[in-house]
Formats: sequence, C-alpha cells, structure tokens
Amino acid sequence: MTDDATVMAELVAPASWRTVDLLSDLHLQAHEPATFDAWRGYLETTPADALFILGDLFEVWIGDDAAAQPGFEAECAELLRSTAERLPVFFMHGNRDFLVGPALAAQSSFRLLDDPTVLVLHGTRWLLSHGDILCLEDTDYLAFRAQVRTPEWQAAFLARPLEERRALARSMREQSEARKHTPGMVWADVDNEAARAWLRQADADTLIHGHTHRPAHHELGDGLQRIVLSDWDAAAHPPRAQVLCLSTAGAQRVDLR
Repeated sequence: MTDDATVMAELVAPASWRTVDLLSDLHLQAHEPATFDAWRGYLETTPADALFILGDLFEVWIGDDAAAQPGFEAECAELLRSTAERLPVFFMHGNRDFLVGPALAAQSSFRLLDDPTVLVLHGTRWLLSHGDILCLEDTDYLAFRAQVRTPEWQAAFLARPLEERRALARSMREQSEARKHTPGMVWADVDNEAARAWLRQADADTLIHGHTHRPAHHELGDGLQRIVLSDWDAAAHPPRAQVLCLSTAGAQRVDLR
C-alpha cells in the first residue's frame, strides 16, 4: 500500500498555467449552508488556472445517480460544471466520497485523479494525495477502506435503492460522530516515514494532502516536507475556508473568510 509498488500517476501542467488552487475536506452537506455558500463564492471568483480537489468535497456521496434528480447533489454538480467551463477541475477521491464515479465526472466536466498523483508545475514536482492511505496506525479504517474500494462491494451498495443508501449513509455518519466523542480517542496522523518513501519514489520534495483536518507544514528531513490542507467550516468561530495556491512563488495558503 505504501511500498515501492505504489503506482505514481503523473500530470504535467500546461505552460499556460500560472496558478493552481488545491482544497480538500469541505464535507459539503445540505444542512450546512454556510460552507456551501463559501464554496460557491470561491468557485465563482477564483482567478486560478486550474482547481484540484483532493477528496472529501462531500460529507458523503452515495452514488452518481443522486445528482440525476433535483436536490443538493444536483446543485453541487451544476456548480462544478459551470466552474469547469472556465478552468480545468480535477477530483481525487476521499474517504467520504470514494463513490464519485465517471457519471458525475461527465455530468460536471471534471477529471478524476488517481491517488497519489504527481503534478509537474513550473518544473516542480508536487505529490498530491488525499492522505488517508498513509495513516498507517488507523488499522480499522484501512481494513474498511480496502473493503469498500472493491468493485464487488461498490456494485452491491449501488444496487440498493437510493433512499436505502441515504439511510445507510446517515447511520454511518452518526457512528462516525459518536467515535469522535469517545473518551481517549486519538486520531491517526500520516506516517512520516511512509510519506518520505512516497516522495523519494515520486522524485518530489513536497507531499500535499488533506484528510487529517490538521493544517500544518511538516519538515521531514533531507529537504522533504508535507503540507496539510485545511478543512472547511464557514459556520465555525473563527470560520475555516482556505485554499493552497501553487505558483512560481511556491505554495501559499489563502484564507477566504
């Protein structure tokens, strides 16, 4: 999973790209309109030449057919489509929206990205990942991840009626929230040695990822580093809505609220 057999996809940016924005972990959901509105405002005004979404854009995604009928998912799909008319949009699966598939990609005109992917921009190699697969101490989650990423599990889940999938998703969210309040619960972080191994294999100096909701800049030694993207919560105090902008100047955080 994190050894030398890891497949490293590569995307070489066109020379015309001056700035690229990266974001993750918005966890969009219908009953949190402030974050949705902040995301919509960002999409309508960003000056970036390309947008990379590194997972967990949605709190949960129960199948692309959810966006085929009126509702919150369809509104999200339309915003992505209108944005993709102005600039390329790339989407990498997270642990909450791993069921985003080719139908939504076609509907919204974005490109699905492998995890991990090396982005080559202005001669610099940036390694992009959602980050969950590098949380090696979270063994229960990694076992769950391996199960739900199989074609067999996904086919069986997507064969269920849409409303049944919605109910199952609500139950899973409630269980997740209950775990957050378990006394003594410590959330696993990205394993730094695994991150170093990925960077060496990718011939890159910097790993950019989300997932952990712990925005930070970690020096890994030997000139290697990892940059952790912020999650979004526009209703928090203070609100959180941040992108990471890549340009010839390097990587800079931009607060939108």
